[in-house]
Amino acid sequence: QVQLAESGGGLVQPGGSLRLSCAASGSIFSINAMGWYRQAPGKQREMVTTITSIGSTKYADSVKGRFTISRDNAKNTVYLQMNSLKPEDTAVYYCNMKGVYRRDLYYAPLDAWGQGTLVTVSS
Repeated sequence: QVQLAESGGGLVQPGGSLRLSCAASGSIFSINAMGWYRQAPGKQREMVTTITSIGSTKYADSVKGRFTISRDNAKNTVYLQMNSLKPEDTAVYYCNMKGVYRRDLYYAPLDAWGQGTLVTVSS
């Protein structure tokens, strides 16, 4: 099995910064895509940003120029640097990793989610 552990959420004032981390552990064979998603109260979960194994990134229009995703392949970890935070960025942030993991004597597709970390932007 594979587990994702998130950290770094909290309360920050508008205009402030936060850095989220998500580390994967377990029987990982390979991780292709990593990403961050968020869900605000009363809204559906939405994609924030993703990064492929070769570093290609995609961002939601609402965070372009403010958020930066990065990954450390050796540590199976993905980061989200969030700058110039706005109240509308308030949400539970979830990391996601897609790839392949070892299950017994076989390999199986990996699509794992973190437990979520709350980011609150408020004065």
